[in-house]
Amino acid sequence: MTKSTQRFFEARPESVGQARSFTSEALADWGLPDRAEDIRLCVSELATNALIHATAPGHGFLVKLDADEEAVRMEVHDSRRRHPEARQAADTDTSGRGLILVNALADGWGVQDRTPSGKIVWSCFKAAGGTTA
Repeated sequence: MTKSTQRFFEARPESVGQARSFTSEALADWGLPDRAEDIRLCVSELATNALIHATAPGHGFLVKLDADEEAVRMEVHDSRRRHPEARQAADTDTSGRGLILVNALADGWGVQDRTPSGKIVWSCFKAAGGTTA
């Protein structure tokens, strides 16, 4: 059985923490604690990217979660088409590691354009015993 939930967040710094809490609550309600910390960290990174780099003035971002017996898919929808790029941050940089973390923690991730504007940055997490992402 597939489970799905989504929530819109305003473009405010406190929305990143709210997105983490939303994600934790949904995964707990669904009885999916196995990858919860990885998913929370990734939603935090992707929500931060949306907030800083990808929300047009007056727009926020949407977090969507879908889960079945094999995997959890987490999406962050934003209002800009510019695709994020993973980069190697210098030791002295205070930012720039988010997509490297997502790449390390998720079983897959990517970006797809959204009609009529914006994009979806998604990541998938295999459930315990799952075979596909």
